[in-house]
Amino acid sequence: MNAADDLADVDRVLAGDPSAFEGLVRRWQGPLVNLAFRFCRDRGRAEDLAQEAFLKAYRGLARWRREGRFSTWLFALATNHYRSAIRQIPPAPFAFDAIEAPAGRESADDERDRAIRRAVDTLPAKYREALILYYFEEMDVAAAAARLGVPEGTLKARLARARDLLRRKLPLAGSAARVLREAQ
Repeated sequence: MNAADDLADVDRVLAGDPSAFEGLVRRWQGPLVNLAFRFCRDRGRAEDLAQEAFLKAYRGLARWRREGRFSTWLFALATNHYRSAIRQIPPAPFAFDAIEAPAGRESADDERDRAIRRAVDTLPAKYREALILYYFEEMDVAAAAARLGVPEGTLKARLARARDLLRRKLPLAGSAARVLREAQ
């Protein structure tokens, strides 16, 4: 993805050519939908959230200060929108008692990954968001803290608290915590 193309499209939109925004949408639609999906775990809702984020970006394009890449601004805007939207309609609680035994077709790794993802989905938003950015989006502490608008120490504390909560939630707490530690 080319920052020069983003800049050229932004300049054209601001000069009065709204059709130039299509190039930005084409380039960033997939990544924004994927990010939204990691927040809500529902493909249809993720697409709606991404569309809303693009609308906010279009309306606020003149406020982009060009101090960084357009994509950085767009993803910060989208992350903030997703966080707000998820708080308004949180994911449905998940009862771990309802987990059925695997039918034998899934590998142990697949089953473990799904159990971890479901456990992450049940965490309070501030811990879930920290984990999503750090582990699933593979951001470093500084980038994740900046995206969430919190100091790095706060992010580290949220990650530690989230890992502690996951250890208690997961039946294979030791192995799940080890997976998260190894991802560091």
